[in-house]
Amino acid sequence: MASKAHTDDIYREKRSPKNPIKFAISLNEEQKEAKAKILGNTVTLLGGAAGSGKTLLACNVALDGLFRKKYDKIIITRPTVSNEDIGFLPGDLKDKMDPWVQPIYQNFYSLYGKEKMQKYFENGAIEIVPVSFMRGRTFLDAVVIVDEAQNVTHTQMEMIISRLGLRSKMIICGDSHQIDLRKKSDSGFKFLYKASKKIKNLEAITLVTNHREPIVEDLLDFYRDEQDKRPNTKISGSHSR
Repeated sequence: MASKAHTDDIYREKRSPKNPIKFAISLNEEQKEAKAKILGNTVTLLGGAAGSGKTLLACNVALDGLFRKKYDKIIITRPTVSNEDIGFLPGDLKDKMDPWVQPIYQNFYSLYGKEKMQKYFENGAIEIVPVSFMRGRTFLDAVVIVDEAQNVTHTQMEMIISRLGLRSKMIICGDSHQIDLRKKSDSGFKFLYKASKKIKNLEAITLVTNHREPIVEDLLDFYRDEQDKRPNTKISGSHSR
């Protein structure tokens, strides 16, 4: 006897939109090339200076995959305070994380509009998960965005990348010039760049185009030059995201 076709959600074929997804902000050529590499790899390290469009590109890739039904969820995580303890902050988990994930919210809103995006946050299609809450989770059929990854330690990074489940993708955004850890050598982001040369489906990309006022790039170069002259004195702060 021939078996009946499966009709439950697990086996039902997902229908993706026939027309291209229209975003309010278009990617430049550098970002389009980077997006193609991200789509072709499981884990991508996305580096670049402040204003290079790292997070915007990550959000574009994630939304594109969600709208095309390739992924069921978008997971967002980023380090908060140094010891990752946010319990002392008022409100629920979303309220506690809001100050740190506002830049990501703004990128989503810029791409697709605040009103349209709100339902995805409300129905759980986009989930905010603090680094300290990721342990024990496995993310299936999801795009995971790790933002400000230069401030993720080796131990935290090892834990984060081990959360990646089947049919999922991870985009790790960071800027090695903005490490706020006491020891820059503790950054798990910089360490993964070494791994990208040896591990298949792990790609390292650095964006170089500045998307902010031209003076921003000049000022960042000045700060870095001064920092190189005085390596034991921290000049640049954490306000140039």
